[in-house]
Amino acid sequence: MKKVLLFTLIVSISMFTTAAWAGPYAPAAGEEGSTAIHMDDEAFVAWATGYEDYIIGDNVSSTWQTPEKALGKAVGSSYDIVCLGAGGSIVLTFDTAIYDGDGYDFAVFENSFNSTFLELAYVEVSSDGVNYFRFDNDSQTASAVGGFGAVDPTNIDGLAGKYKQGYGTPFDLADLSYDAELLDIDNITYIRIVDIIGDGTYLDSDGDVIYDPYPTSGSAGFDLDAIGVINAVPVPAAIWLLGSGLLGIIGIRKRKYS
Repeated sequence: MKKVLLFTLIVSISMFTTAAWAGPYAPAAGEEGSTAIHMDDEAFVAWATGYEDYIIGDNVSSTWQTPEKALGKAVGSSYDIVCLGAGGSIVLTFDTAIYDGDGYDFAVFENSFNSTFLELAYVEVSSDGVNYFRFDNDSQTASAVGGFGAVDPTNIDGLAGKYKQGYGTPFDLADLSYDAELLDIDNITYIRIVDIIGDGTYLDSDGDVIYDPYPTSGSAGFDLDAIGVINAVPVPAAIWLLGSGLLGIIGIRKRKYS
């Protein structure tokens, strides 16, 4: 308990002593111009329904290794998550495919308890579970961040973990660079989250170092709460009508033989 309180105190102090947001990108959740989307927003029409390829990274205890906790609606707490561990990854799957619609198409939720303790991850999508394409990303954090250090969210773009718990980092498939022969942009059913180790060995799309809190232990790495779908492929009308017709026939038969 003492360690938890000390951790909270240090991070809180770092948050309040950090200079005003200095980067070019959207600010923290709740601030004007933020792109954060709250987990209760009506924009979400579906959530991840399954997972595969959970690869556990370093420095994560078994307490946090429950991938089922990333399924369904975001909880917005510090504990109802699956931890990837340092350098770990996981693929979430969707019964309802995601398509490139108007605006943002989905959002990824992490569990940071404030706006600056940001553990980051790459986001990749696939329509076949084999070929994945990563969103372009940018990190302008100039120097290493200690284990209890702070990251300015306005220096981060195209990476999951930009916002505190309860708020999703949104992604627009229109921003993705991909090969149309290998990816159906209107039928995304796999999203892979890859933890970034903030020790200076992981790079953004421009080849610059990505820094986030390092080192951490016990629950190191990205803590995935959920992935919410905004633009979901609608069930084809013909299938809906067929299903309705079958239900009607079943109902008639039940009345006939009752």
